[in-house]
Parts: sequence; structure tokens; C-alpha cells
Amino acid sequence: MTKKIVLIVMAFSATLPLVAQEKASKRLTESAAVLKTIVNEQGIPKSLLDKAACVLVYPSVKKVGVGIGVTYGRGMITCRGSAQMNGKWSAPAMYTLDTGSLGAQLGSTSTDYVLLVLTQRGADKVLSGKLKLGADASAVAGPSGAKASTFNDPNVDILTYSQAKGLFAGASLGSASMASDDDMNKELYGKPLNATQIVRDGATPLPAAGKELVDFLNKISPKHN
Repeated sequence: MTKKIVLIVMAFSATLPLVAQEKASKRLTESAAVLKTIVNEQGIPKSLLDKAACVLVYPSVKKVGVGIGVTYGRGMITCRGSAQMNGKWSAPAMYTLDTGSLGAQLGSTSTDYVLLVLTQRGADKVLSGKLKLGADASAVAGPSGAKASTFNDPNVDILTYSQAKGLFAGASLGSASMASDDDMNKELYGKPLNATQIVRDGATPLPAAGKELVDFLNKISPKHN
């Protein structure tokens, strides 16, 4: 009986890394779909993408707890390569989002977000470990249409976009906190890595699940402006 229990525990332990890898792959696939939809249908112009040093995507961010108003999500980040952050888009790193009440998001409890990090200052803060919007970096709801094409504010580090129930809106994330999801990064890449090591060192191989997203960015915005 004891031997059977040991074998069951060993088998269960062996499946945990596979489950975590599947979760990471699913997150990257969903992130690619969200990015394509918001860029193509909401019309985030190429000029803003060309200015971005990093892009964060959070698919299906949900409000947890009735009446508490705490919102939590898991997503990913990719940044342009090289010290000047003007190269090709990096392999993705897993990232978390934690915030207080966002208020009503178009009547939905599940919202997708895309964040464009426009400044080197903002990228450094995002990759420093933990970032609190507003306190560590300035973030505003992203403009759309003609306003987006002419946007040029050096004081803004991050632009945020969202979609809920198929509707789009520039969405302010208030004082949301973001951090590297190191546990999931380890499962995805098979070794301990934080976001900075993944996106800036440039030695991390691109996981198959992240290829669609990175290829999309390299196609529509190959050069930093």
C-alpha cells in the first residue's frame, strides 16, 4: 500500500510541470489573440507601436471577490532587443497584474488589456521587478483615432488599452501593480529567469507558443522610432 501511494505521488508530481507549461502556452496564445484584436480592430496606429519599447498584454483580467473590487490578472511582456531597446522584439516573459477596484469596465467582469511602454524610463521601471503605476511610472488611457496618430507627450510612460465584451476603450489602470511572474517563467523556460533576463539578455530561445505574438510585432513594427 505504501509503495502504491509513493508511486501515485511521484506520478502526480511529474505531471505538475506539464500542467504549468500548458498554462504558460495558453496564456501566450490568448495574449497573441488579444494583441491582434486590439491593434487591428481598435486601430492602435503603427506610429504608437513604433514608439513602444515594450508591450504588455493581459488577457481576461477578472475581478475577484464580490464587493471587494480587487482585480488580478496574468499576462506577458516583450521588449525590443539591445541596450537602446531598438532591436527586434524579445522572447516573452510572464507578468502579473494586481490592482484595486477598476470600477465598471463596460459592464463586464472580464477585460483584456494591452499596455504600450513608450519611454526608456518606463521600460526600466517595468523591468525593475515591481512597478506601481502612477507612483513609479505615469500611465494614461491610450488615445484612438486621429488623437492616437498625433499623440506625443514625453511625460507619459505607458498607454493602456482595453476591450470587454467586444467593445473597446482607453482604460486607465489607476495604481495597478505589475511584477515578473518568476514561477511561470521557470516553468516556461525550464530554469529560473526573471523578466529582465528574458527580454534584455537576448539569450533565451523563443518558445513555440510565443512565436505568433513576437512574429506579429516584428511584422507590423520592426523598427523603433
